[in-house]
Amino acid sequence: MGAQLRVYKRRIKSVTATKKITRAMEMIAASRIVKAQRKVAASAPYADELTRAVTAVAHGAGVKHPLTTEAERPRRAAVLLITSDRGLAGGYSANAIKAGEHLTSELVAQGKQVDAYIVGRKGVSYYGFRERPVRQSWTGFTDSPTYADAKAVAEPLIEAIQRDTDEGGVDELHIVFTEFISMMTQRPVETRMLPLTLERSAEESAETFQRGNQAQPLYEFEPSAERVLDELLPRYVESRIYNALLQAAASKHAATRRAMKSATDNAEDLIRSLTRLANAARQAEITQEITEIVGGASALADATAGSER
Repeated sequence: MGAQLRVYKRRIKSVTATKKITRAMEMIAASRIVKAQRKVAASAPYADELTRAVTAVAHGAGVKHPLTTEAERPRRAAVLLITSDRGLAGGYSANAIKAGEHLTSELVAQGKQVDAYIVGRKGVSYYGFRERPVRQSWTGFTDSPTYADAKAVAEPLIEAIQRDTDEGGVDELHIVFTEFISMMTQRPVETRMLPLTLERSAEESAETFQRGNQAQPLYEFEPSAERVLDELLPRYVESRIYNALLQAAASKHAATRRAMKSATDNAEDLIRSLTRLANAARQAEITQEITEIVGGASALADATAGSER
């Protein structure tokens, strides 16, 4: 009984130490979510306004720019998948990878060759374990991305879509990331960044101005609409990738907080269960000792009585 009680005590001590770690990680993730939310909120207006500006230039001027005009027969697409550098976040990275696999399957079914670009060690490990080709990857900044990180990710993607397909370029640019909706809800999304869907963007822009009872602005372009698009579209890609990185970071912290809270609750349940078992073992040990004492006293009394006879 004594050995069993020691085992329970060691397990309680071990689980208690683990509980302290998970509680600390939960609090750290909770504090990081607030900062990530602020960054997402700060980046969204710029990205939205830039999208409207690009749409206005491309749609209002009627320019057929390579980055806004769909290829007649698209043959190759680039998919940017954003995952996490670290684990302990439940199914966060797994869900993003699953969404990326679904998008890749759809593109392949359409007869397109897919070039994979990966952000985060989880996605890199997934593709590396399966020996699948990755065009380029980035790691080390998924918890707190900066605009410089987004610019570094966007640069090869912009170069790829500006090159001809025969020279290794792509016709389409897609992105897969986890959208932050609330502290409890995050969902992986698949969206096409380029070429721009001008009809949908124009409709969204018109609806925005109608809600605000504003007239849509008219633009004049100097030196030309094409030159303006050349300058705006790289900024558009960078801002969209930056916003996606920030949303993914906020989602990851929320998933970590939720996973660590679940781990802490499970640790508390396990500690209560082990404490009950330890108390039962201690009670059994005490009962056994009392039984042995009573039995020994009874045997000693019988021996004494026998000697007196």
